[in-house]
Amino acid sequence: MTDRPVLAINIGGVRLAAAAVDSGGRVSAAVRLATPTGPVVDAEVLWRTVLALIDQVRVRSGERDFAGVGVGCGGPMQWPAGEVSPLHLPAWRNFPLRKRLQEEFPHVPVRVHNDAICVAVGEHWRGAGRGVHNVLGVVVSAGVGGGLILDGRLVNGSSGNAGHLGHVIVDSGGPPCSCGGRGCLEAYVSGPVLVQWAASQGWRIGGTVRELAVDAERGHPVAQAAIRRAGDALGVAIASVTNLCDLDVVALGGDFSTSFPLLFGPLEEAFSRHVWATYARQVRIVPAELGQEAGLVGAAALVLAGDKYWSVD
Repeated sequence: MTDRPVLAINIGGVRLAAAAVDSGGRVSAAVRLATPTGPVVDAEVLWRTVLALIDQVRVRSGERDFAGVGVGCGGPMQWPAGEVSPLHLPAWRNFPLRKRLQEEFPHVPVRVHNDAICVAVGEHWRGAGRGVHNVLGVVVSAGVGGGLILDGRLVNGSSGNAGHLGHVIVDSGGPPCSCGGRGCLEAYVSGPVLVQWAASQGWRIGGTVRELAVDAERGHPVAQAAIRRAGDALGVAIASVTNLCDLDVVALGGDFSTSFPLLFGPLEEAFSRHVWATYARQVRIVPAELGQEAGLVGAAALVLAGDKYWSVD
């Protein structure tokens, strides 16, 4: 592998980010901006925003030629073709993201995967899962995503969606989910869901996730109940995956790992109630060590450590 850094890009419904990442996983020249939204934002407007982001990284890093391009993008997507239709980016439907980037970077590898999978990869490569072989990465933000590393390698599944935790059933009689099912983890755990549930229980109307976190820290009973409810559901889901996959580490990332430290208590209590074997009780459940850079580091690892994290061309 060349000494040149990889261009890493993260595309989400709330923000876009890009940076240069070297072979040690060090992030430099990072640029972040709010994802453009609104009726005038079509596919090409969003694409030009990504190109402008790339140009800023080039200027900040002084690099014109990167060793490759790794991208984490919200799903669903056609993988490994990299045709993306992110739920929170309606401007892109079957957008040929990998193809368009390959046209911009014709002489180096371009690899696109789910953004939550990139967080899991980043945590295994250079974060909380470093040095172990079996890791579940969980991302909680506007939705719930995840990725699985088993026996030291990324598990893709038949469509590239293995590890997607958000629609694991935690209660078959639970509330309806946006996917059309009932009782999915995502029906209990996400920023919008927490705010809606808390408002229905008497918390403020029109409040934000950040305000909910502050109120929980101050002891507001409804805000704390919302976090307990979310933590319990997360604990059940993680226990199920741990029983199935015999994990070493679960790394929890996204806005929740920093905004809701109170989440880990009820999560660990529910986890302990639902794991049945001694091996499952050995797992460590920790905040993502790389924080907001986990997705960028993981995207870069699709190129820099492709023997572990990329199985197709």
